Amino acid sequence: MWPCKLSFVSIKARAVNEERDSHPQGQVIPVFPLPNVVLFPKVHLPLHIFEPRYRQMVKDAMAGPKLIGMALLRGDWSKNYHGNPDIYPVGCVGEIVSATPVPDGRFNIVLYGLREYHIQEQILEPSPYRQARVLIRAEPRESSQALAASVRREIVDLVRQTMEQKDPDLLKVLSDPSLESETWLNLCCFSVEASMLEKQSLLEAASLEERAQCLLNVLHFKLVEKGAPFEGMKEAKERKPPH
Repeated sequence: MWPCKLSFVSIKARAVNEERDSHPQGQVIPVFPLPNVVLFPKVHLPLHIFEPRYRQMVKDAMAGPKLIGMALLRGDWSKNYHGNPDIYPVGCVGEIVSATPVPDGRFNIVLYGLREYHIQEQILEPSPYRQARVLIRAEPRESSQALAASVRREIVDLVRQTMEQKDPDLLKVLSDPSLESETWLNLCCFSVEASMLEKQSLLEAASLEERAQCLLNVLHFKLVEKGAPFEGMKEAKERKPPH
């Protein structure tokens, strides 16, 4: 089952925005870098936490505001994984909405994406895990959140065509017109069969409209890879791929 938005999370998101406004130079959050996950706002992410440093991160987060910033590892991260390998500066801060301890001190947690952030400064000591001073992106204006029905239909059709293995539950959720635009689009971006670099590029989009256009470009390219005729792709304004 694809989880829908929890009612209390909008309250938490407002609190994150208020925290952002009260810290114009940025707020400090723990950062959890992974090579194969890009979290988006309003999407749930289950995680199994087993490394000692990240077990401590979860304990510390649970004792505080329950926030963790997800980040994508960058470049040849495997050579220095147990240190502090390079990460992309844009990520998504999530709230721990569920945490279940398991034997040996491990945790099963669920994060709910709240908002994109941009790293201002990394803090590597004294905690065993990485922290960062970040600027949290403002909530989209309500007037700019609605995506045209034609855009939603085109994206769903392309998702259906590019899926290697059909997921009827996902397609049912994505075909639900009652889902508000940001939740719907971010669920598409999180679930689509795309590379981590492509998903990072989607996360870095400056607006919902730009994210939707970037997603359309990714999906059209996937069709071309599958042998469909090239119909051209629109260039999202002022977008650059992550590097």
